[in-house]
Amino acid sequence: MKLIGSAASPYVRKVRVVLAEKRLEYQFVIEDVWAADSTISTSNPLGKVPCLIMDGSEAMFDSRVIVEYLDTLSPVGKLIPAQSRERAEVKTWEALADGVMDAGIAWRLEATWANRADTERSQAWMDRQSVKIENGIAAMAKGLGDKPFCSGIHLSLSDIAVGCALGWLTYRFPEIDWRANHGNLAKLHDKLMLRPSFADTQP
Repeated sequence: MKLIGSAASPYVRKVRVVLAEKRLEYQFVIEDVWAADSTISTSNPLGKVPCLIMDGSEAMFDSRVIVEYLDTLSPVGKLIPAQSRERAEVKTWEALADGVMDAGIAWRLEATWANRADTERSQAWMDRQSVKIENGIAAMAKGLGDKPFCSGIHLSLSDIAVGCALGWLTYRFPEIDWRANHGNLAKLHDKLMLRPSFADTQP
């Protein structure tokens, strides 16, 4: 398999962590989707990463689709439960974490996109994304509580998604001091960073 992506993308990191946890071999191909000579659209018509190229040159995209597929390839470290209610819980955690990242990326693009003049940037839009991030982090902390992992006592996709979201916020928005306000999330993130899958994929 070949994974096309950016080392800084939290969605790509989520896929890379799952690949590592599942002990699946793959080739990582760096792609800058913003570059004029980017060829990502030949694999993903939406022009986004991550994109997984499988043996028959078939492409799979969107991190949620990819990680669900990868979890079926190896019995090692099952990350998504088979049972409907537990499965829905894990996928809801993933949606929450991805939503925080979506808001962060929307905020950052509004603030930094080179093709937009400063006078064209909307502070109201950025403030709206900031509220989504704050609410999302608070919901993560509340949902985690005093549990060792987001969905119980074992590592799951819930923790991987949350860990990637928190790591990306630290990388792109160091001014958001989520660690000081949510000690349980800081403890979880520190525990995840002890795993090679997280340590080796830091943005």
